Amino acid sequence: MSAFVETHVDNKNNSEVHIIDVDEDTDRIIDTILNKEQPVIDVSKKKTSVTLDMDGTVTNSKPGSTNMADAVRKARDAFNRGVTKPVEWRRKQLKALKRLYEENRQAMVDALRQDLRRSKTEAILLEVDYLINDLSNTIHCLDEWIKPERPSKGFVNLLDDVVIHNDPYGVVLVIGAWNYPLQLLLLPMTGAIAAGNAVIVKPSEVAVACNKFIVETLPKYLDSDAVVVVEGGPQETTELLKEKFDYIFYTGSTSVGKIVYEAATKNLTPVTLELGGKSPVYIDNTVDIVVTAKRILWGKFINVGQTCIAPDYILCTKEVQAKFVEASKKVLKEWYGEDPQKSPDLCRIINLRHFTRLQAILDNSKDKIAVGGKYDAQDKYIEPTILVDVSPTDKAMEDEIFGPILPIVPIENAYEAIKFINEREKPLVSYVFTENKKALENFVKNTTSGGMCINDTVMHMSVETLPFGGVGYSGMGAYHGKATFDTFTHKKSCLVKNFAVIGEKLASNRYPPYSDSKLNFVMALMRKRHTPSLKFLPYLVAFAFGAGLTYGIVAWNKITSEDL
Repeated sequence: MSAFVETHVDNKNNSEVHIIDVDEDTDRIIDTILNKEQPVIDVSKKKTSVTLDMDGTVTNSKPGSTNMADAVRKARDAFNRGVTKPVEWRRKQLKALKRLYEENRQAMVDALRQDLRRSKTEAILLEVDYLINDLSNTIHCLDEWIKPERPSKGFVNLLDDVVIHNDPYGVVLVIGAWNYPLQLLLLPMTGAIAAGNAVIVKPSEVAVACNKFIVETLPKYLDSDAVVVVEGGPQETTELLKEKFDYIFYTGSTSVGKIVYEAATKNLTPVTLELGGKSPVYIDNTVDIVVTAKRILWGKFINVGQTCIAPDYILCTKEVQAKFVEASKKVLKEWYGEDPQKSPDLCRIINLRHFTRLQAILDNSKDKIAVGGKYDAQDKYIEPTILVDVSPTDKAMEDEIFGPILPIVPIENAYEAIKFINEREKPLVSYVFTENKKALENFVKNTTSGGMCINDTVMHMSVETLPFGGVGYSGMGAYHGKATFDTFTHKKSCLVKNFAVIGEKLASNRYPPYSDSKLNFVMALMRKRHTPSLKFLPYLVAFAFGAGLTYGIVAWNKITSEDL
């Protein structure tokens, strides 16, 4: 294949935009862009266009008809008119969105099945009900979340009001991903609406059925002036990235995340990047190996490994490796039967391009396949596969696998595993399976990752009070639960003073002409004072009240008995 990279100047925003006519290796093209001082991306041809998706590879798509500049202007006008700020509007949109989910549950399940051959159970648990539960919590907590915060204040501000207002950013862009095409788009969109923003949502065109569902269904339920859906491939994405946004939320690959980030810097636009990486699993010999195998294999093979937080590879001793493989054979047979391809519970690879990428890993690792290894290109099927005795230089360890292939890299101990992890880019999540408290403490203290899950996989995503996000190459920013609301909220600090005589008298010592006596007085006012903590005060008050009440009852009984 061949390609050219052409630079166009966007005079409106004084920035350069790359147009990539792709007939060449995508990784080389990305490197060409990233290694020069020239950002952004457009990938297009005459009547077809191509896009860089989750792993930085290329997909053909038809250009959409939506004018991106008009879409952004429409959303900006709605925000500037104050449409999105009232809590009543936010609650109305959130309730309408919940009605969308409830009335279109089967349509969502069907769309996921068309795109990924997702089973009903996985579709409901991982996307439909996940969205409903998150949305229900947002609606319930909305009034509390939007309240101004009143932090503690020092002695010098005792007469003042100190407030943090939760302001919406303005017009935000949410770009979704194809692997969880509903959840990864609609969940951040929910937080953006709850925070009072106008939202441009861009679903992934790779997941065709889900893209169609969102484009056709969302405008029927939500205010289409303030929540605008745009579709299409790179032409449309390029037009979006030319526009000025107040916040960008992107889910996808690290390669494309860099490009989105670089585009955002042109307008100093803050971003959340939910990326990926090779998330490690450490297993020691203290665990229940059967339960461990079930938990790891489930986290790996839901959506056939096309999950950003799927376990990417295992680090363990050869002894644990042998036990894990034997347990896994039994578990996989129990779950998917003798022929997993016939199981209704296994998804399929999203398209042939991704299938080919995974097939290359298998073909390069034939001598290391301990479980699985079969594939069928016509069905886009790859059997759940475990590779053993994998070397750090093997193809399976080059990039995030994003498929149903699980390599095991033998190590001698926990310290070697920690060293192995720290020599690589920071992962989105680290998994540790151990009952050894000292080993666990070493992993927590001496490794860095977006999050950690101990003795399980993926399930930390279900805890709405745990912010979810990456660090370094696995992303920046976090969301889920209140963290989603906070992501799309600007914390506007505000000091409110009055014109009371006493306050002005005290503050007047800051005015010229200066003197040592004025300086000493102001320094005394501003000195940091650490007062005793009052967190136990309610308990002390309750105790005192109870003691007083008890004393009163005893005294009353004594007086009554004396009268008798």
